[in-house]
Amino acid sequence: MGFSTIAIHAGNEPDPATGAVSVPIYQTSTYAQDGLGRHKGYEYARTQNPTRTALEKNIAALENARFGFAFASGMSAIDSVLKLVKAGEHVLLGDNTYGGTFRLFDRVLRNYGVEFDLVDSSDLSEFENAFKPNTKMVFVETPTNPVMTVTDLAAVAELSHARGAKVVCDNTFMSPYFQRPLDLGCDIVVHSTTKYLNGHSDSVGGFAALNDEKDAEWIGFIQNSIGAILSPMDSFLVLRGTKTLAVRMEAHDRNGRQVANFLAEHPRVEKVYYPGLASHPQHELAKRQQSGFGGMVAFETGSLENAKKVLEGVKLCTLGESLGGVESLISHPASMTHASVPEERRSQLGITDGLVRISVGIEDAEDIIADLDQALA
Repeated sequence: MGFSTIAIHAGNEPDPATGAVSVPIYQTSTYAQDGLGRHKGYEYARTQNPTRTALEKNIAALENARFGFAFASGMSAIDSVLKLVKAGEHVLLGDNTYGGTFRLFDRVLRNYGVEFDLVDSSDLSEFENAFKPNTKMVFVETPTNPVMTVTDLAAVAELSHARGAKVVCDNTFMSPYFQRPLDLGCDIVVHSTTKYLNGHSDSVGGFAALNDEKDAEWIGFIQNSIGAILSPMDSFLVLRGTKTLAVRMEAHDRNGRQVANFLAEHPRVEKVYYPGLASHPQHELAKRQQSGFGGMVAFETGSLENAKKVLEGVKLCTLGESLGGVESLISHPASMTHASVPEERRSQLGITDGLVRISVGIEDAEDIIADLDQALA
């Protein structure tokens, strides 16, 4: 079946009791049991919920995975996956990762004996040289947030597996519509469902998808033990979102290309970060690995003062932290999403005070461009 068919129907069987075509919101904490040790597959809502189960089946199918787990946030999904790593073991972390992911490693996991090193995930030789005997996991996101560096997932997977390490990919920016990391050799894929999977800026959640049964048993155990589960209401909202994922991602991609081209030609923009531009250093890799380029664009204005003028000058675009909604969102990575990354490190990565990131929405492209044009003026 095609992607759109799977997105609409996987996990979305009509309700057997009423025939409802939308999975109901099972807003319950417990379930009546038929007898001692006899129940209908559901015992307690932290462990199982029918709405969450439907979503887990749905997104797992979209990622071509056997197992899927929905969490209360993208960070709780990442944290649960990282519990596959034990104290004394080592992780290679892509250097230009989301600020919250870096903070989890630097401020939390480090305290529990997990070792990690930052590597340029676009440089295979640097990756290869960074492996240690105790390296058990490689964690990357591609394209990276916010400077849109692309990682060769198939090559990294081959390199890592030869050394006994699992590969985890944060696929939030592309969604399974444009990129399927498991098909490229990765072991686990994670998402912030808050972003494109939900798509409407009204839910916070996370997801992990994988094929290995043993790892899935452990992540499921962690999900139940810690209890950072996605609520029935949020599960319902994300299920609603994935039904239109294909059409939304096409619109984000179409608008993203137009906005990136406009910015690339604008005299007050010094540099544009977008894999869809031929000038992007990994443009050809992105063309091979992804089926589209998406709606995430970053651009350099030259100074904090210039960035502030743009961010406060937009009228259609919304100044805010998140991304992936139907509305265009604009942000300042250095003081917002990557504030937890040390300033020196931000500068090395190109996350300057003048960098602006835009999550291009699905409004009419000419209106988004007109808004950016007047703000830049």
